[in-house]
Amino acid sequence: MKALAIAGRDAAPAVAEIPTPEPATGEVRLRLEAASVNGFDLAVAAGYVWDVMPHEFPVVLGRDFVGTVDAVGADVTQVKVGDRVAGLIAGGLGAGGIGQSVVAAADSLVVVPAGLSSVDAAAVGLAGIAALDAVDAAGVTADDTVLVSGAAGGVGSLAVQLASARGAAVIATARPGEQADFVSSLGAKHVVDYAGDVAAAVREIEPDGVDKVVHAAGDPAALATTLRAGGVLSSLVGAAAEQLGRADVTVTAVMAHATPEKLADLLAQVADGRLQVHVGATVPIERAGDALSAFSGTLGKVIVTG
Repeated sequence: MKALAIAGRDAAPAVAEIPTPEPATGEVRLRLEAASVNGFDLAVAAGYVWDVMPHEFPVVLGRDFVGTVDAVGADVTQVKVGDRVAGLIAGGLGAGGIGQSVVAAADSLVVVPAGLSSVDAAAVGLAGIAALDAVDAAGVTADDTVLVSGAAGGVGSLAVQLASARGAAVIATARPGEQADFVSSLGAKHVVDYAGDVAAAVREIEPDGVDKVVHAAGDPAALATTLRAGGVLSSLVGAAAEQLGRADVTVTAVMAHATPEKLADLLAQVADGRLQVHVGATVPIERAGDALSAFSGTLGKVIVTG
């Protein structure tokens, strides 16, 4: 099968022919319909993770995917051949989702709601769970004003919506024009230009500071200056308390924790229109390497199709 794979520690990602996997006990195999590109995939492609994560070459990129079950291992009762399902890969690196077939534990998969396209379902995955976990970690409520950095990205755009749905007033960072219009359409009450003085712009809107920051991009120290005393910064990019230069706020590092229950709930919200996903580019598996190049310059998610 074709897959976007890294053959060795010093190799670049490339579409390659690798053996089609077979499901073991408790596993199923899916025929790929769509898989998402995430920032984590770029980190793997750049070789940043070899010394900190277990891996087995060839490493197939991709952490979230949608496909149709075409083979099942022993003792599988949760799904059957022909089901269209979504899932995420947790743990080490090796068999990722950007390939014509992927094997996953049956109990980790979720049936995709009828009427939801595979492309849109694949855009939810890791980004949606990361956004949900960050909003939860910040403890966002209807009484809060929340700054979402990186609001035009896959994670940030969902965080804007999730925070808004809880009744919070959201200030989003985005460039003027298409990005600003996009995040405003998702529920952001105010938009500030991340290329400018974000702290000054936020203080013009909220002179006493915001209650919470969902940190998906940008300098955490600068973002922390927008917080009122007692505020919370939940960071998806590893910010630590010592970086903030303040002892009167709390920083929480968020590592997305995927569960089938979270994924099922997010997919249901997209299916019934409570959440929007924006797919900026789709790339066929034969040109999957182009999806990595497109990631940084595309508004919304980049999806590889089978």
